[in-house]
Formats: sequence, C-alpha cells, structure tokens
Amino acid sequence: MAIILNIETATKNCSVSLATDGEMLVLIELNEGQFSHAEKLHSIILEVIEKSQKEMADIDAIAVSTGPGSYTGLRIGVSAAKGLCFSLDIPLISIPTLSSLANAIIVGNGDMIIPLLDARRMEVYSAVFNFKKEQIRETQAQIIDKNSYSEYLEKGNVYFLGDGALKCKENINHDNAIFLEGYFPSAKEMVDLSYQKFVNNDFEDVAYFEPYYLKDFVAIKSKKLF
Repeated sequence: MAIILNIETATKNCSVSLATDGEMLVLIELNEGQFSHAEKLHSIILEVIEKSQKEMADIDAIAVSTGPGSYTGLRIGVSAAKGLCFSLDIPLISIPTLSSLANAIIVGNGDMIIPLLDARRMEVYSAVFNFKKEQIRETQAQIIDKNSYSEYLEKGNVYFLGDGALKCKENINHDNAIFLEGYFPSAKEMVDLSYQKFVNNDFEDVAYFEPYYLKDFVAIKSKKLF
C-alpha cells in the first residue's frame, strides 16, 4: 500500500490531497484569488491528515508540483515537501505542473490539450499534450498572438485550459480552438501521476531538488517613497 501526500502551490490555488494506491482519500483546496500559501499550506496539510484518519508516520511519499508557475508559490510548496521528506525519511516525487493540469480533462481521439499558466502581460507558460496525455511539445514561455498554436489547430480540436487560457481566447480565433474556464492545477490531478512514479521508484534527490521556474525570478521594486 502506498499512501502519498500531494502538494500543489504553483498558482493561486493552494491544494493538498492524500491518496492510497492512486485513490484519493481527502482533498482540500483554497483559492482566494491571492497567494496565501505561506500562511495556509501547513494548516491545510494537517487538516488533510486529520480528515483522512491517518498519521504523518503513515505517509510513504510526498509529491509536489514542480512548475512552472509562481516563484514564491513553488518555493513554498517544494520547501514544505522537502521538509516533510527529511523529517519522515520518505521519498520525494516531482509532478510537472502542466502535466497535472492537462490530466484534468478527457478529450477525444486525435484531440490535443494545451494547459497554460499566466506569466504576466501577454506571456504564458504552456506545453502540448496529445489525447493520451503524452507530452508532445516541451514546456515554453511564449508571447500569445493570433498565430499561436496554429500548427496544432490545423490538425484538429485543441483544448486550452488554465489561467492563461483567457489570453489565448482574446487573440486566437479558430474553429478548432476550445477554451475551458475555471481550471487550475490541483492536487486532485496529481494523485494517479504520483502513484505511477511511486510504483516506478521515480524519486528525486531531496537534498538537491529545486522547482522548475522556467524563467529567472525578477524582483519588482516598490514605488513607495520613504
């Protein structure tokens, strides 16, 4: 039996689930429209454990969403996951954020899925998956314009989802483009992905693992005068 705690903090959705052998036991999510992960994550983890009627010592592995996404959100999630792995002496599993987002929907044979995360202005983080949820294009940071993803749209239906999909909807006008609203990366969609990695002993080095930021962090100076 594999009991896995899944942590997702790459976006404004702070999400934690606990699963046994790929079957979700408890899911708690908090999406208040702002990043409150630093204040909420640890209490959510404790609540998930309590509701599952398990103990921390029962957990066999920790899975964490590894990006791309919010620099601060990713740091908080990965730091929490690594701390738990060290203290419990259990393995760490990494789940690409866009893979779990793509895992949220089921599409028809030949359709494609493009999960997108907002990266400010007209830029998004995106990857491309086929209907089997196999990634067929690497993760990229790209500027959206009317020609974006045209090579995929010409082949059939393309489903866009995630908080970056609205930018595409405003710029892409194609009969094969299908825009889905209300989807965020979630620990719910990590459950089967993390279990498969556990079964395959696909673990990270806890000491050296870092989030996948895709772009360097840029600090914005405050305009407040002192």
